[in-house]
Amino acid sequence: MNIPIYPGSSSFFPGDTPFGFYDYDYQFQIDADKVTTFCARRLGYPIMEVELQDLNFYTAFEEAVTTYGNELYAYNLRDNMLNVAGASTASNMNHATMTPTLANIIRISQQYAVESGTGGNVNYYSGSFHTTASIQDYDFNAWAVENNVTGGMEIKRIFWQPPPAVNQVYNLGVFSGLGGVPAVGSYGLFGSTGFLMYPTSLLLQSTQAVEMQNEISLAGYSFELINNKLRIFPIPAHDGHHIWFQYLNIEERANSVISQTPGVVTNVSNAGYSNPTYTQINSIGRQWIFEYTLALCKEMLGYVRGKYTQVPIPGKEITLNQSDLISAATAEKTALVDRLRVYLDETSRQALLTRRQAESDSAMNELGKSPLTIYIG
Repeated sequence: MNIPIYPGSSSFFPGDTPFGFYDYDYQFQIDADKVTTFCARRLGYPIMEVELQDLNFYTAFEEAVTTYGNELYAYNLRDNMLNVAGASTASNMNHATMTPTLANIIRISQQYAVESGTGGNVNYYSGSFHTTASIQDYDFNAWAVENNVTGGMEIKRIFWQPPPAVNQVYNLGVFSGLGGVPAVGSYGLFGSTGFLMYPTSLLLQSTQAVEMQNEISLAGYSFELINNKLRIFPIPAHDGHHIWFQYLNIEERANSVISQTPGVVTNVSNAGYSNPTYTQINSIGRQWIFEYTLALCKEMLGYVRGKYTQVPIPGKEITLNQSDLISAATAEKTALVDRLRVYLDETSRQALLTRRQAESDSAMNELGKSPLTIYIG
């Protein structure tokens, strides 16, 4: 079979590439034939025949442009994933300027707000049970069954403390002139015709005295919680006291990790990046693309020549360079991708800020060596 090989020239038309990503890009159409000539000559044409057709060169060219865009946007996404997560998937991020935001940092920190009881994305619930005289231990699991609470409970806070000493000051009749009713209770109320307010120093001394007396004479109010079993101190002497508590639902906290929001960026696969616009790629990027196209063409030519290891000619056999081409192509592709990634690392936000800081420090050191002028007026 006589398969045509590269004749020395080509003419690109839309539809000549496998996917047609850039077929209607005017600059891509112009460069397609130039890249074909470049690669053919680098592969030895016209001194040697190149067993490739123009469609093979166009295919390699399209793949090189796509690979460049993938590396570029993948790195850009790694640098900005915290900022774009939650953005609309309809947004075109190819040429967007990313402004750092704390939105997702705050979203991540909500878990700490939940644990500290200062906010977050998990509800706190409240409940209570009545104490029974001489019963010291109470089971929260039994309470959950009685109150139809499912999903598991995690107790966050228990309100078990003695009444404030300032209340006891009035109840004990320290200010007997008012019959135990706090004079400050009517302070500032509209409609009052008269009131009596005691000195703050007297109120403070009386409250401290009651607190000290309670600490010495009364049983300490405390509790311990082990495996959802509550033990309270002191042992209740009467029925009917309320013990209030706050808890969260363990199942709700587990489900809070999932936020079903359609149409927003949730991972790197649905971020709003598309194939690059070839016309807008600068000379730095295009040179990388040309070299990567050549490496792909070497690889294809190596596989083509590998079909026949040796070609018989009159009097002897010629050994083709299939293995050399494939080895060189593999090494060049790896080196090109590594070079691009290093370049992207050097232009990342962190690297640029580090460089800017170093420049600023150097400038300040240089200015520090300049003599300071003293003006005498």
